[in-house]
Amino acid sequence: MMELNEFALRKFVAPEFIFGIDARKLAGRYAKNFGARKVLVVTDQGVAKAGWADDVLARLREEGLECTVYSSVTSNPKAEEVDAGAELYQRQGCNVIVAVGGGSPMDCAKGIGIVSSNKKSILAFEGVDRVAFPSPPLICVPTTAGSSADVSQFAIITDSGRKAKIAIISKMLVPDVALIDPVTTTTMPPELTACTGMDALCHAIEAFVSTAHSPITDVHALQAIRIVAENLLPTMKEPGNIVLRGRMMLASLEAGLAFSNASLGAVHALAHSLGGLLDCPHGECNAILLPHVIDFNFDAAPDRYREIGRMMGVAVNGMESARARSAIKAALGRLNEAAGIAYTLGQLGVKRSDIPELTEKALNDACIFTNPRQPTREEIEAIYEKAF
Repeated sequence: MMELNEFALRKFVAPEFIFGIDARKLAGRYAKNFGARKVLVVTDQGVAKAGWADDVLARLREEGLECTVYSSVTSNPKAEEVDAGAELYQRQGCNVIVAVGGGSPMDCAKGIGIVSSNKKSILAFEGVDRVAFPSPPLICVPTTAGSSADVSQFAIITDSGRKAKIAIISKMLVPDVALIDPVTTTTMPPELTACTGMDALCHAIEAFVSTAHSPITDVHALQAIRIVAENLLPTMKEPGNIVLRGRMMLASLEAGLAFSNASLGAVHALAHSLGGLLDCPHGECNAILLPHVIDFNFDAAPDRYREIGRMMGVAVNGMESARARSAIKAALGRLNEAAGIAYTLGQLGVKRSDIPELTEKALNDACIFTNPRQPTREEIEAIYEKAF
């Protein structure tokens, strides 16, 4: 797989992270080390009910720190939720943020931080490298294994007015520390385990074929693909198995390090459009779209997709391209079906009349620019059609 641009200049950013059982218990120590006076804990109702927010709050209070909780975060976090959280942060005199939850609370916490420091609405930062001033210290305690928001320089926020998701990409969004504890994922229900696991797989695949990939991101992407392929279904069968949960958390970490630095592609561009317009679940959208985007992209990066197939256990060696493409798509289809995501965009509530607007938003998503093949409007519409 030798390529002319193998050693093109690339930047790699990552937070400090602690990985392993009981990592969450270090939240108080890190907050104190960051000079915390009062901590804003950002979470959501589901995580709060599972007990993880209270668990982390106890660690913070053990260090004598005052805390305020902001839990008004929904899936696909909205700009108004970010702005309300920033107002609470300022009003309460907080100076450190701790996010406890999946991608939604962590993205919301990132938004709260940059709004608090830059004094503008979160919508002003859409795009790449548009954040001028760093956020307050941010500690992330992920409770799902898939979003990788705890290690990435991305935040995805919904603009309700436009019914669009915006991507904010900046090294200012990289958390100061991620406390990655697989124990927190043991309360995930099977459907969330499936969707977040497929999200991690999609992150890794898109990073590996991205036009901004590098030898460094490739290592992490391939490892994540292999781990998800081998462990997602066993984890769903044994949700209390901490070894399997740990492997899926590791896959999320590896995928996050890859895509945060290599960026993503058409799957995420099209999924962000769906999530913004229709508030569809992100992981499900990715899983449904992934085989169809691979079908579209395959000829632009056949060797890379073959390597992906090998990591998934597909015997592509010696296959001619059309058969290899079909075999990889079939393997993903079987994985989706076994994980309980065997449905179409139509069954998710999407209408064919939505396709023109969905296509327009996907064409303008930042993730589309590192896709290995640049699609036309008609080609994006065709991908959506195939996913019906």
